[in-house]
Amino acid sequence: MSESRQAEWWRRSTVYQVYPKSFKDTTGSGTGDIRGLTEKLDYLQELGIDIVWLQPVYVSPGHDNGYDVADYERINPEFGTMEDFEELVQELHRRGMKLMTDIVVNHTSTEHEWFRQAISSKENPYRDYYIWRDPAPDGGPPNNWQSKFGGPAWQLDEASGQYFLTLFDKTQADLNWENEQVRRAVNEMMLFWVGKGVDGFRMDVINLISKDQRFPDDNGSVPPGDGRKFYTDGPRVHEYIRAMYDEVFGPHQMVTVGEMSSTTLEECIRYSNPGRREFSMTFNFHHLKVDYPGGRKWELMPYDFEALKRLFSEWQTGMQEGGGWNALFFNNHDQPRALSRFTDDGIYREESAKLLATTLHGLQGTPYVYQGEEIGMPNPKWTSIGEFRDIESLNMYRILCEQGTSPEEALAILQERSRDNARTPMQWDDSPNAGFTAGTPWIKVDERYPEINVRQALEQPDSIFHHYRKLIALRKTHSIFSEGLYRRLDEEHPEVYAYARTAGGEALVVISNFSAKKLTFRFPDHHWTDLSAVGGGRLLIGNTGEQPAFAQEISLTPYASYLWLLSK
Repeated sequence: MSESRQAEWWRRSTVYQVYPKSFKDTTGSGTGDIRGLTEKLDYLQELGIDIVWLQPVYVSPGHDNGYDVADYERINPEFGTMEDFEELVQELHRRGMKLMTDIVVNHTSTEHEWFRQAISSKENPYRDYYIWRDPAPDGGPPNNWQSKFGGPAWQLDEASGQYFLTLFDKTQADLNWENEQVRRAVNEMMLFWVGKGVDGFRMDVINLISKDQRFPDDNGSVPPGDGRKFYTDGPRVHEYIRAMYDEVFGPHQMVTVGEMSSTTLEECIRYSNPGRREFSMTFNFHHLKVDYPGGRKWELMPYDFEALKRLFSEWQTGMQEGGGWNALFFNNHDQPRALSRFTDDGIYREESAKLLATTLHGLQGTPYVYQGEEIGMPNPKWTSIGEFRDIESLNMYRILCEQGTSPEEALAILQERSRDNARTPMQWDDSPNAGFTAGTPWIKVDERYPEINVRQALEQPDSIFHHYRKLIALRKTHSIFSEGLYRRLDEEHPEVYAYARTAGGEALVVISNFSAKKLTFRFPDHHWTDLSAVGGGRLLIGNTGEQPAFAQEISLTPYASYLWLLSK
């Protein structure tokens, strides 16, 4: 391995994502807190986690669960104190683990002091921290851009008669990155957290910070026609990120991941190629839109398995060829549980959860485990709109009903699509509220927690948890996981995803049956000839009680998944 690759230690690491509001409550408030995470660090260490990604714990009114930041340098009392945060960092480092925190700088809360100043007068120097435009000739919004949470992307400030841009919630005002003072303030804020011992940053929707300064109407020539083509991967975005690298990321050897909204493979190569001095890796979401008919999130359809495999394959080979690096994930706080979405969360729940883990962890990139996936948490069972808390979901329920969708159908859509599917409390044991809180949880606990919880998973040697633990350890032991070149092997098989990773005279082969059928998979002759030349296969991990030998034809039970290492 090259010296530069050795320095990029995070290529062989695994990240665990913590949604603090739902992880562990130590006060009885019903809301998770920082001390709850500190209390569970031994659990994460046993899993083998290297980096903990802590989502926003800053002062916030909470309209978007902390992604509407009102003060970047203070801890929200809901989550604890700065002393609690400092203890968390210290305890992580004592265990040889690192902390990655969320940085949300496309927008701030309208309750941030910068915005309070900006709205006080057109002459206030903070006015230019945000994006203001005069109304259109008809008095309406300056253009036809739409918010990602529904409705126009502009809010009228009646006192000044101008509109300010809000690409997300109406209480999240977009920052004006054309203003050098904004860029300087963001760097100073990140350096504040570096001083607290933070090891890395996850940059929220960071590819949206540079807008086309003409702010034109979207004529719909590029779907979905909501304005995103004028601010996604915008004209100065790489310039801004390189400046952050030169002043913050590089000098302090930070591990960074950019969350990329509606981006392209070519752009992600640019963002994550080490020679460009931007990010360590990038998130993209194309593989999580394979059940969106025509790209529309709030309509339902069975997911397109071939599209899922094709997208994984395109991003694997493309990022390898361009020198980029993937952040690998099926789950996060903004997505329904992959277990319920792509496999079987009932009869074959354990096999399915292990299949998803094996399929993902065999790919090239840095894997992310979202809290609860390591014990096979499914989507909860929602029974009424009153159980939901997510602002996007509640907005879309209202919009769907206004558009003529029946309340029953709108609820069915939310049951599948809502971000709240990932936000119900972590299930620690079979005590009341799953051991999450002694109080009343801020959001419902899934009713299946007595059967699906951490205590049970730790006690069972063949549990989903121990499967994840073994995969994470294998990635540290075998360099082929980070170095191997990717090749797809299944040739559009309707139920099976099979691929190989090759490097240095070795090969990894992963075969996963994404169906409830028992079937036989046969490697195409030309692939089998190449694989046979590498050498014999040793099963490193599987999700059934069977130990199949590596052969051209493999029998697969429902949701079976195996990973072999081939060598002479």
